[in-house]
Amino acid sequence: MPNFIRLIIGFTLVGAAVALMIFSFWGWGILLVFLSLLVFVTFFYNENMLIAQWHLRKDNMPKAEASLARIKSYEKELNKVQFGYYNLLIGLIESRKAPMKSEKYFKQALSYGLHMDHNVALAKLSLAGIAMAKRNKREAQMYLTEAKKADKNKLLADQIKQMKDQMGLMDKQQQVRYSR
Repeated sequence: MPNFIRLIIGFTLVGAAVALMIFSFWGWGILLVFLSLLVFVTFFYNENMLIAQWHLRKDNMPKAEASLARIKSYEKELNKVQFGYYNLLIGLIESRKAPMKSEKYFKQALSYGLHMDHNVALAKLSLAGIAMAKRNKREAQMYLTEAKKADKNKLLADQIKQMKDQMGLMDKQQQVRYSR
């Protein structure tokens, strides 16, 4: 449902709630106030994205993908603030199926902007993994340092350390190839 329709429904519910309260139907008026709050919350946080995040936390990729597929045109249904998070969720789902195809989604998420630092760190860490898979060490190192800067709460410190260790192993493998 487009966002302007949500606003119309929300303001209609607020108007009906005020009218019911004026005519002394307080119970129904309060109920409509809560319903209008729910509609206004879905204006800022799309319900399909919230459901997809919940399924991702439960590691249920098919259901997360199905709930994101319900968003037909994210430019119309989401706020501009949510564009980056939509692409991040698509990238996380796509990285399980085809990691190389998920690169464009992570880059789009970063270009739209992510407001939470740990999400920026997650996107950059994923891009570092993709760059390592492509054997592009310089780009992977750049993304890793950016991810380490963005991870201010040290939520991804273990993953960043593992990635650096894997880069060290990648160097040793290349040295073995050249010595033969």
